[in-house]
Amino acid sequence: MRLYFALRKARPAHEESWDEKMVERLRSQGYVPFNQYPIDFFLALPDEATCSAVRTRLEPDGFSVDVRPMAAQLFGESASDGSLPLSLHATKSMRLILVDMVEQSRRFSALAAEFNGRYDGWAA
Repeated sequence: MRLYFALRKARPAHEESWDEKMVERLRSQGYVPFNQYPIDFFLALPDEATCSAVRTRLEPDGFSVDVRPMAAQLFGESASDGSLPLSLHATKSMRLILVDMVEQSRRFSALAAEFNGRYDGWAA
C-alpha cells in the first residue's frame, strides 16, 4: 500500500485544459455530447488581407466567417494598442466531443500563429 501511494504522489497531477473545463461546464448545463451545436471560434488578426486569407482556409471546411473591429475595452492591451484590430469569428455546427474540440483549438492556435494573430478560444 505504501508503494502504491508513493507512486501515486510522484505521478504528475493531471491539469485540466481550458477545452476540457469548457466541455465539462457545457455538459453540466445540459449539452449532450453527440448533438450538433453551433460552435464559435475567435481569432484576433492584424489586417483585412490576413482575415481574407484565413477566411479562404476556413470556409471550404464548412465554417461561416465574419470579421468585425475589435472592441478595445473587452480585450485589453492587444486591442487598444492597435496591433490586432480585427476579430474574426468562425462558426460551425459540431459535436461537443473533447478530442474534437482540442484538435480545433490546436488548429486555430496554429492558424493564428501563422498569420501573426491570436486565438481567443471558442464558445457554444
